Amino acid sequence: MKVGKRERSKNKILNLKKWLESPPVSNLSVNLGSVQLNEREGITVFDVESQRLRYPWFVVEVEINRKGVLVTRSCGLRNEAKRRLINVGYVQVSEREDWKLEPGKRYFFTRNHSTIVAFAIGKRYVAGNGFYVVGAHTDSPCIKLKPISKVTKGGFLEVGVQLYGSGLWHTWFDRDLAVAGRVIVREEKDGSVSFSHRLVRIEEPIMRVPTLAIHLDRNVNNDGFKVNTQNHLIPILATSVKSSIKWLRKMVPSEMKLMGRNLPFTQTSLTSTRGTDRYYIFKDDLENESGVRMVALFDHEEVGSDSAQGAGSPVMLDAISRITNSFNSDSKLLQKAIQMSFLVSADMAHAFHPNYMDKHEDNHQPKMHGGLVIKHNANQRYATNSVTSFLFGEIASKHNLPVQDFVVRNDMPCGSTIGPILASGVGIRTVDVGAPQFSMHSIREMCAVDDVKYSYEHFKAFFQEFSQLDAKITVDM
Repeated sequence: MKVGKRERSKNKILNLKKWLESPPVSNLSVNLGSVQLNEREGITVFDVESQRLRYPWFVVEVEINRKGVLVTRSCGLRNEAKRRLINVGYVQVSEREDWKLEPGKRYFFTRNHSTIVAFAIGKRYVAGNGFYVVGAHTDSPCIKLKPISKVTKGGFLEVGVQLYGSGLWHTWFDRDLAVAGRVIVREEKDGSVSFSHRLVRIEEPIMRVPTLAIHLDRNVNNDGFKVNTQNHLIPILATSVKSSIKWLRKMVPSEMKLMGRNLPFTQTSLTSTRGTDRYYIFKDDLENESGVRMVALFDHEEVGSDSAQGAGSPVMLDAISRITNSFNSDSKLLQKAIQMSFLVSADMAHAFHPNYMDKHEDNHQPKMHGGLVIKHNANQRYATNSVTSFLFGEIASKHNLPVQDFVVRNDMPCGSTIGPILASGVGIRTVDVGAPQFSMHSIREMCAVDDVKYSYEHFKAFFQEFSQLDAKITVDM
């Protein structure tokens, strides 16, 4: 007997109810290398240490029946980065413990499960030597549920959402939305209680934000699609038909209050070949390296970076300080190390758009397939200066890699990145760069595959050669 899509969706969420009401999971079939999964009653439950994500993961931070907290896209990205790091020999250290580091070894740590810092210590490293860093962020604009999320209008059941970051919110309309996130599981054994986390997802679409028919909004194509995010960006969960309400109540436990608070949303369509989410982990020989190579991926960039795990926190300075002090506690060596260091703030850049040519500065129009873009702003919205731009561009020249420049029009405001935050907070030399893309902050962004390759090669060359190049330039005597 053929099962319809609605019936499959019903079964999925009925099984989620069973899973939440069942005893906590104590053993999962997990293998870091082959990524084995354990299927429980049709709901995919997987250990956060293993799964390569299939979907974008959006924000969550919520308690479900005291058994679960759904977390963010940042959590998923950090998990994938951690998996790759472990696979190439990186060792995890904890900020809550003392560090015993050795030259020639590779380490990483996480903060709040959404920021991750990985570093490879050169075999010839001594305290006071520089750090060569590529920094980026793990979060993206999205929608998340309000603490009190149940909305009833016109007989419909909807869910109230709040906006995370500055998204192109009209792109969230007419999309099939699903649910995904992290669950904190309470486990009891021999009278003691412990907690662990798992990632869960419901792959079937259960919500949608429908647009208004053109028959009821005749001027939309002339006046533009205008969104009132408070009144219009409200996902519909169920219709007013009694059978639909009955079906929904069976799907969702009453304790979950319509799937819980702060539930995450994600589109159900798989990501196409693209390159906006990247991790660069290098296995080059560290024998002749005298510095520390580092990748730092921060959370909360889209909302200002002011959090315990954002770029505005001491995460970067803490990492540099603890690594330096592990080899020599002389405070003067930390200041020397910072002045010897260099940060590549790796975000994205606005590609020249043929349909909106007037939005670009005439002589600075980055093209897709044209390589990384060095971003400049005289008012320090980007941290690039003449020296840092030269150093990054010189690396490209040596390896015949394309590089482009971007300046915003004088009659338009300019965005910013983690670059100025880290440059001013840590005192580290910084260049702001990014791969060119279309539709930044849309639910579906677009960039060229070629530029992913160019980015990889450029960052790799930076790690390999920056220290030698830096030794050849004199700025402050």
